[in-house]
Amino acid sequence: MGKRRWGRRLVIWAGKALLAFIAGSLLLVLIFRFVPPPFTLTMAGDLVSGHGITKQWMPLNRIDPDMARAAIAAEDSSFCTHSGFDYDAIAAAMYRNAKGGKVLRGGSTISQQTAKNVFLWQGGGFFRKGLEAWFTILIELIWPKKRIMEVYLNVAETGIGTYGVEAGSQRYFGHSASKMTRAEAARIAAVLPLPKKRAGVAPKGFTRRYGNSITARIGVVQNEGLDACLR
Repeated sequence: MGKRRWGRRLVIWAGKALLAFIAGSLLLVLIFRFVPPPFTLTMAGDLVSGHGITKQWMPLNRIDPDMARAAIAAEDSSFCTHSGFDYDAIAAAMYRNAKGGKVLRGGSTISQQTAKNVFLWQGGGFFRKGLEAWFTILIELIWPKKRIMEVYLNVAETGIGTYGVEAGSQRYFGHSASKMTRAEAARIAAVLPLPKKRAGVAPKGFTRRYGNSITARIGVVQNEGLDACLR
């Protein structure tokens, strides 16, 4: 009887913990629908590493539109049409991984990256990926696409200890993200996948080529209406 009693208690505790997690995550997502996320685990990591944190929230309607287009061109061309997951990109990334080739994109959408950046920690693992999928579903259900992009552009790491495109633009170009040129927006987009290893100023090698490629694709995003959900 004792073992059965403890077994029932464990099930009850696990159920309560699950319900508390679901309620808490729903509440957080609802709050951040209207309130800028004040802090993230990635920022905490920078603090522990001894880096300062520079960030400045800027509403999406004040950020130069080419910055969002650059993010779409570089990270997620189906952003406006998918429901959080780009299954074609995931399948392509899995195929490239299986072949052992270099993968420039892991199949993660801007929505997935936003979920990870705001609610979780960097790194892989099935457990974190599962949580990322859960939060991606929630933000797609509760936030409009404009809010997802706005949060993404404000919490994404754009350099060591630098968060958001406004702080990144000030750091690299000395002016506001509302005044970026198309090339500058592309440079920041090129830095986003590896912000601690790539520089937005005088980029070299792959980063420079990648930035130039993004610059060319920004016009495609605009002309083909791939940013229509943000207008």
